[in-house]
Amino acid sequence: MKSGLRIAAVLLLLCSIGFWWAAGANRGWTKTSVPHRTTDEVTGIDAITYEKQFLPGVELLGVAVAISAVLAGASLLFRNKKPGNPSNP
Repeated sequence: MKSGLRIAAVLLLLCSIGFWWAAGANRGWTKTSVPHRTTDEVTGIDAITYEKQFLPGVELLGVAVAISAVLAGASLLFRNKKPGNPSNP
């Protein structure tokens, strides 16, 4: 149980960092739309259009790190089993 929680904590941490990095590594808040600057060909006026795109922010990364820390901390609550001790099941 102890090592299982630690493995789960490390896997969650690595997967969440990998997902955050692969999805854009946004260092701000999570965004669901991204602004793009476009120029009208006829008038030459710049305009901003928004495109739907999910960019995970640092708050999602922080939540994943916090959950990993809780899992790692929970592993400290379990004792090591000592071999040869009949009172320790």
